[in-house]
Amino acid sequence: MVNTDNLKQLVAFYSQVFGKDPDWQDDGYAGFETGGLYFMIGSHDKIKGKSRDSHRLLLNFTTSDVNGEFKRLKPLASAVIAEPYSMDQDQSGMTIATLADPDGNYFQLMTPMDDKAN
Repeated sequence: MVNTDNLKQLVAFYSQVFGKDPDWQDDGYAGFETGGLYFMIGSHDKIKGKSRDSHRLLLNFTTSDVNGEFKRLKPLASAVIAEPYSMDQDQSGMTIATLADPDGNYFQLMTPMDDKAN
């Protein structure tokens, strides 16, 4: 679960990331069912403002089209941390891009471990 003090903004952002409305939502929480994972966003009274340690939490979302998804999400992200790059040094063929959500949490778009597409 990602906690926030701005549930409405984060739900709107991740609705665009996942391309759908939450599968479940009430006054303080929302959840998206995505590929066997239930991604939750919750309102929490101890959270104030943006994340002060963006490296503590790194969400990874797999896609076979990192470049296409990066282009789609770049205008929505609060920051681009890393443009798409290839992990050629490990010969996996993996492509990764890193962005930040409205709360400053980092998330990565990455090709699946067994998918050489980018």
